[in-house]
Amino acid sequence: MNILILGAGRVGASVAESLVSEKNDITVIDTDPQRLSELQDRMDLRGIAGNGIQPSVLEAAGARDADMLIACAPNDETNLVACKVAHEVFSIPTRIARLRSSEFAQGSSLMAANGFAVDAVICPEESVTRTIRQLIEYPEALQVLEFAGGAVSLIAVRAMVGARLVDHKMSELPALIPQFEMRIVAIYRKDKAGGDQRIACDGDTRIEAGDEVFVLAATRDIRRVLEALAGRDQPVRRVMIAGGGRVGLRLAREIQDDCRLKMIDTGFARCEYLTTQLGSQALVLHGDSTDEDLLEREQVDETDLFVALTNDDEDNIMACLLAKRMGARRVLALINRRAYADLVQGTQIDIALSPAQTVIGELLAYVRRGDVESVHSLRRGAAEALEAVARGDRKTSKVVGRRIEEISLPKGAQIGAIVRTAQDAQTPQRVVIPHHDTVIEQDDHVIVFVPRKRMVRDVERLFQVSATFLF
Repeated sequence: MNILILGAGRVGASVAESLVSEKNDITVIDTDPQRLSELQDRMDLRGIAGNGIQPSVLEAAGARDADMLIACAPNDETNLVACKVAHEVFSIPTRIARLRSSEFAQGSSLMAANGFAVDAVICPEESVTRTIRQLIEYPEALQVLEFAGGAVSLIAVRAMVGARLVDHKMSELPALIPQFEMRIVAIYRKDKAGGDQRIACDGDTRIEAGDEVFVLAATRDIRRVLEALAGRDQPVRRVMIAGGGRVGLRLAREIQDDCRLKMIDTGFARCEYLTTQLGSQALVLHGDSTDEDLLEREQVDETDLFVALTNDDEDNIMACLLAKRMGARRVLALINRRAYADLVQGTQIDIALSPAQTVIGELLAYVRRGDVESVHSLRRGAAEALEAVARGDRKTSKVVGRRIEEISLPKGAQIGAIVRTAQDAQTPQRVVIPHHDTVIEQDDHVIVFVPRKRMVRDVERLFQVSATFLF
C-alpha cells in the first residue's frame, strides 16, 4: 500500500517502522527536517518537510496516488484538517486521525464525509488506559486481547511454580482441565544468554515455570486459564499511579471507584488540579515517585499494582524497579522507546507498555488485505494475532469447507479458535477450539496466531476470495 503518515513523533515513527517492515510504500510528512532525516537513516521511507495541511505539501508527498493517510501530528486540529483536505482535494480512500479529545468520537457526525472526513480515530492515551484496565481485571495476565466482539481472548501469562499445568506436557492438558478448552499457540522461554526463544508447541512440549505462554480461549474461561498457569487470582484492590498526566488522570478517573487509589506527581499545580478532578477517596501526593522515603511512607509494599505513567522512560523504569524491590506485587512501566521496553520486559518489571504499540493493531486492521476484522500486535510487534472472516465457498476460498490439516498455513502459524454463528437465538455465537479435523465453515471468524510478521501476507492470501480459485 501507498501510505502517507503526517507527523514523525513517537507515534508516527512507531507506525512508520511497523508498516515499512511489511514492504509498504511509506512517506512521512513533518515540519522538522532533522527528525525526517533521522527516520530516513533508519528506515526505507521518504520524508517530506512541510505543513501537512497544505495541499501543495500533500501533493509533493504523492497524495494523488495514496491509499491511506494516517494523521499523527501532535495537535488534533492539524490531523482533522489534514483528513478533510485529503478527502476533498485528493480523494484518499482511507483517512485515520490521532485525536486526544474525547469530543471527536469515531462514528459521530463530525467525522462523516461532510464533516472532517475521518474514517477511524486512534487515541494512544485511550488505548493505554483500556489495556491497563484489562490488566487490572485479569491481574495475573501480561497481555489481554479480545476478538470477535469479546467472545474470544488471547492472553499472555507467566507460568508459575506450583500451578496446575506447569511441568506437564501439552498432551496431558485436556485431562488436567476437562472443564473447558483452550489452545496454547506460543511459548517463549529464556535461553542461556537471557534472550527469548520461541518453543515449538506440540504434544511433547512441556510447560516450564517462567515460560511466557500465549493462550486462546473463550473469554468466559480466561480466569480459569490464568489460575491453571499462574496458580493464583488475587484481585487488584490497591493501586499507586506515578504521573498525573493525560494517561494517569484518565486511568485514575476510571478506577477510583473500584480501587484504593494513590497518585504521585512532581508538579504542585498539577496536584492541585488532580484533586479537583478526582473523588475524595483518591489520595493525591506531591512528590517524586523515585523517592524511597515517600514510597515507604505510603506503604508501597501493600500495593497490588504500581503503575509508572510519567513522560520520562528512565523515571518510569527506576520507579518501578524501586517499588518492586520494596514489595509492590506487580509493577507496570509506560515506556516509549522500544529498545527500553525490550530490555526490561520480563525482568523485575512485570509489564513494559508502549503507547505506540497499543495502537498499532488498530491501524493494522486497515492495512491488512482479505477480510480481516481485527489485528493485534504481540511481543512489541514481533508477532501478530489476527481475526479473519472465512468468505465464499469451497470453489472460491482456500479455507471454507476444508479441514484445518488441509489448510496451507505458514510454518509456526496456528488457527487457535473459531467463532461460529449458532442456530440457537439464546447463544448466537459458539466458540470452537479447533482440532486437525475441524472444518472451516462459511462466515466463521477464524483467530490465527502468526509468530513472525513476514508470514502475515501468506495468511491474508488464504482468506482472500477468488472467483477462479480451484483447490
